[in-house]
Amino acid sequence: MKTLENHPVINKPVYVTMPSLAPLEEYTEILKGVWERGILTHNGPLVQQFEKELCSTLNLKNIVAVSNGTIAIQMAIKTLGLKGEIITSPFTWIATISAIMWEGCTPVFVDIDPGTLNIDPQKVEEKITNKTCAIMPIHVFGNPCDINEINKIAEQNNLKVIYDAAHAVGSTFDGKSILEQGDISATSFHATKLLNTAEGGAVISNNLDLHDSLKRIRFFGHDNNKDIVEEGFNGKMTEVHAALGLANLKYYSEVLEDRKNKYNYYIDNLSEIETIRFQEIKHGKTNYSYFPVIFESEEKLLETMSVLNQNKIFPRRYFYPSVNTYNKILPSVKLPVSEDISKRILCLPLYHKLLYEEIDMIIELVKKI
Repeated sequence: MKTLENHPVINKPVYVTMPSLAPLEEYTEILKGVWERGILTHNGPLVQQFEKELCSTLNLKNIVAVSNGTIAIQMAIKTLGLKGEIITSPFTWIATISAIMWEGCTPVFVDIDPGTLNIDPQKVEEKITNKTCAIMPIHVFGNPCDINEINKIAEQNNLKVIYDAAHAVGSTFDGKSILEQGDISATSFHATKLLNTAEGGAVISNNLDLHDSLKRIRFFGHDNNKDIVEEGFNGKMTEVHAALGLANLKYYSEVLEDRKNKYNYYIDNLSEIETIRFQEIKHGKTNYSYFPVIFESEEKLLETMSVLNQNKIFPRRYFYPSVNTYNKILPSVKLPVSEDISKRILCLPLYHKLLYEEIDMIIELVKKI
């Protein structure tokens, strides 16, 4: 086993990520009001406060907090009334595709740019047919897509754009939150995300009609008079989850800055290795949610994983395998770039409480290999 002799740290497991959590006493203090009011759900006061404070923090006009990021994508599809084919990326988590299929639409895959790891706009138009209703790009690892090019293609072909922005709270484009882009953006507040509510998500649209529809769909299609005016489902965020979001939101800027510093520390110390490369940030500013490394071969990746695991360090293969190869749920298609990258990419540990001494050991082990 390859180890570093007499290293002072790594006496506990180091995972690819850990939740960024406010002090427990601050969370329980907020929960006291929940117990006093006896309101646990149904657009309670903490959900409304969380939405309001999120808008203020991220400079958004409005936001609809929901139970998770997958439901957020489904709500976006439903409120736009989409039927037919949705062009998307295969380099993503399966939830993107599940949401499309649950809403009765068909995912159509377009290969990715090997540098940014986002959908390649140059390959989108060739996949547009008379059945295409929307484009659903993913801001992979919080890295903004080529929004200008995607908007141009959508306008020329009269298509809707839903951004899967699950990773992208804190990412920006033209100095504004990336969540403002597209007809609708869907994000996640899952435990692994930069800002978390344990489980949760949100849908964002600057179109007030869509915003109002999203609020109705979240609660079974009810309007303000409690009439059912459209088809909806249960997408509500609870007060307990909103309370955690409010507690964590207080530390959002600190967590974002910390990840940025650690991300850049990795870059500074690993960039001399000629056989690895990093994701290219071209079209905005990332939120440093993850630290992906692309190896020269899958064999070198597996060797690196093995050595790190032997030293109680547990990186993760995001996203492997490429979703277009899941042939038990949809027809398999060949997408060489995504398939190749998915075999060679590894996310190294990056989170708020990760110690620089732990990062140093990771760096040293990677260099040794």
